[in-house]
Amino acid sequence: MFRNMSRSESRPSTVNVDPAVDIQHTLADTLAYARQREYAGWDYVDGMSSRLLQALPVESKWLNLAVQETVKRAPINLRPLFLVEQRRNFKGTALFAMANLTAADVIDHQSQNINGDTPGLKPVDYRNEVRPLLDWLIDNQSNGFSGFCGGHQHTIQGLHHQGPINDPDLVSTSYAVRALLRGATLDCEYAKVARTAVEWAVDDMEYREVDAGAKITYYPKHPDDAYTLNAGAIAARMFIDLYAYFDDESLLRYGEELLRYIASEQTSIGGWYYRVPADSSHLSMDNHHNGFIIEAFQRHRDVTGSSMFTSTYERALEFYRTTLFDASGAPHWDETSEYPRDIHAAAQGILVFTYAGEFDFARQIIRWACQNLSDGDGRFFFRQHRFYTKRITLMRWCQAWMAYALSEYLAARYGPGVNQFGRTHPSDATRPEF
Repeated sequence: MFRNMSRSESRPSTVNVDPAVDIQHTLADTLAYARQREYAGWDYVDGMSSRLLQALPVESKWLNLAVQETVKRAPINLRPLFLVEQRRNFKGTALFAMANLTAADVIDHQSQNINGDTPGLKPVDYRNEVRPLLDWLIDNQSNGFSGFCGGHQHTIQGLHHQGPINDPDLVSTSYAVRALLRGATLDCEYAKVARTAVEWAVDDMEYREVDAGAKITYYPKHPDDAYTLNAGAIAARMFIDLYAYFDDESLLRYGEELLRYIASEQTSIGGWYYRVPADSSHLSMDNHHNGFIIEAFQRHRDVTGSSMFTSTYERALEFYRTTLFDASGAPHWDETSEYPRDIHAAAQGILVFTYAGEFDFARQIIRWACQNLSDGDGRFFFRQHRFYTKRITLMRWCQAWMAYALSEYLAARYGPGVNQFGRTHPSDATRPEF
C-alpha cells in the first residue's frame, strides 16, 4: 500500500486494507507530527530567522540574501547549523485548523467512533485542536490595516525590499479567511472576523478594475510592474468563499472580475505563467501555482453553478493533468521540466483532482507522495531531485499542505456527507454553506 510500516505493532497490516483506512492512518500520523511540535517548525524562506545572522553587528542586504538563499537552496538542512528559529506559519496554521476540523468528522466517521475501532488509531480530539489555532490566527493578524489580514512570521529579504515580520499578503490571508469561515461551525464570531478581510483586500490591496476584469495587489504598498496571477486567483476564491457564507452579491462580483482577468491570460496550451509579463519571473507554468488557479475556477463553478468559465477550466484541467503530472501521480515542476518533484505540488494535485471528482488519480498522487517523499510515519519531505531527495521537513510546505490535502480527499471520497464546502456534494445546492 502507501506506507512504510515501520511501527507495525501499532498499525494494521496493509494486506487487503481499504485505501481509505490507509490514508486515514497517514492523515492521523501527519497531524500527530505537527501537534507534537505545537504546529511550529521551519519554513521555506526562513533564513532571516537565523540567530547567528541576527547576532552579527552589521546589517547588509547582500549578507541577508546570502544566508537566506543558502539555507533555502542547500541539499541538506542547514537550519540547525544557522540556528534558524522554528515558528508557526500564518497560512500553515490555517491549513492545520481546517485539516483538524475535517479529521474530526472523517476519522470519527470512518472509525465509527473516536475510541479506535479502526486498528492502530489512537483516540484524538481533533475538534479540540481547532479553536486554539483559529484564535492564534486572530491574535497574530497584522495590525494597522483596514481589516483582518496576516503574513509570514519571519522577515524575508528581497532584492529591492525587506518584508517585515507579518507583512500581510493575499495568499496567507485568503487561507486564513477560509479557515475562519469553516470555524464558524464552532463559533459564528469567526465568520465576522473573516468578513473584515474584504475591506483590507479592496482598500489596502488596491482592488481595481481593468479592461479584461480586475486586478489586486499581492503585498500592500509594494510597487511591482508585474502581476502575480495565482495570487489574484486565490483572492478571487476568498471573495467567493465569503459570498457563499454571507450571500452578498458584491463579493461574488469582486471574485468574478478577478477571474475574468485571469481567464484572459490563459495561454494557448491551457496553463498560466506565474506572472504577467511572463519574463518578469524565473518561474514559468509551474505546478502548484497553476493548481491554485484551477481550484479558484472550481470553487466558482461549485458555488454558483455557472458555466461562465467552463471552457477555461476544462482546458486548464487537461493541461494540468497531462503536462504537469505523470500517469504514476508524480508531479512535474513545470511545463518543460519534470524535476524537482515538490511535495507542495503533490498536495495541490490531490486537491484539484479531488474537487474535480477524479478520485482515482488523486489517490495515485497520494500513493506517489507516500512512497517517494515520506518516511512512512506521517513525516513528509520537501523535494525529490533527479539524483537525490531533499529529506527536509518544512512544517507549512510539507506537513500542513499534505494534512489539508489528505483530509479533503477523505472527506470528499469517504466522509459523512462533507467536503471542502462543509456540506454534501455541491450539486445538492447552488450556494454551499460552511
